[in-house]
Amino acid sequence: MSVEIVTVKDSEDGLRLDRFLKARYPALAFGQLQKILRTGQVRVDGARAKPQQKLEAGQSIRVPPLGEAGKADAKPKARVNAADADFIRSIILYEDKDVMVLNKPHGLAVQGGSGTTRHIDGMLAALAGPDGERPKLIHRLDRDTSGCLVVAKTRLAASALGKTFNSRSARKIYWAIVPGIPEPNQGRISTYLTKDGGVGNEKMRVARHGERDSSHAITYYAVVENAANRASWLSLKPVTGRTHQLRAHLEHIGHAIMGDPKYGEAREELSSEIPKKLMLMARRITLPHPKGGTIDVTAPLPDHFKQAFDVFGFNPKVDDPILNAPED
Repeated sequence: MSVEIVTVKDSEDGLRLDRFLKARYPALAFGQLQKILRTGQVRVDGARAKPQQKLEAGQSIRVPPLGEAGKADAKPKARVNAADADFIRSIILYEDKDVMVLNKPHGLAVQGGSGTTRHIDGMLAALAGPDGERPKLIHRLDRDTSGCLVVAKTRLAASALGKTFNSRSARKIYWAIVPGIPEPNQGRISTYLTKDGGVGNEKMRVARHGERDSSHAITYYAVVENAANRASWLSLKPVTGRTHQLRAHLEHIGHAIMGDPKYGEAREELSSEIPKKLMLMARRITLPHPKGGTIDVTAPLPDHFKQAFDVFGFNPKVDDPILNAPED
């Protein structure tokens, strides 16, 4: 085989050089990839490049002879699971050529981990296109949190949406049910959070300002309705996106989310009619579309929320006061 000159596609804009090569030549072994990069055999617009260099659409990449790894038929065929594809399609709330917003169910992990074999990330492989490109997660939700989950369908969209989330341009609203009534009815929770506990038992705790490995976290909350002094339905607007931020913040103010075994205190059940599930959902997400305009998606109430709303008499059609909360 001879030297090949390939052009970076629009969908590959922003991709690292090493990841670009692995995506274009999936049969290329890691050792061979490192060698051709280290020895300068790969050139970007005629210049030597580093593996982590970000590429731009339209650039020309010189690829040396790759032997068997460079053959078109060397690309491993992705395993297509029709059941996974059907399931993902069944939970789509919004979709266009670049983006999907999924309605993630309670109890389903977003990504794999210790002992986790079924998760959204794994199932997305069933929607890979003819070129092997598959949808990519842009952010995460906890296993027991339901609601809006954003997925990019192209590399270009993934790059743009990643920047949107990193710059905090995505506006997220969560709903939760907690025991009691927080005071004041609307407020701002601002703390530092750090991780405690060993692998598999991690928990975020409020840290001191300046404590090592801690991160600033800000959440606005508002009581939408309450059921006497028994429970409150809260609307939440996280400014930052720290691990378990909402769960840790509500524990911090003394109103841990119902059904939360990690942050909730052991207490007598308010009602046997309320499902023993985490009462937290990603209700709505608003963000710029990678190609212009705005994506604005609202997730329906999951069944365990509907049941709790019925028990407490909450009306999901009332105005949500968190909409007027600041964005910083």
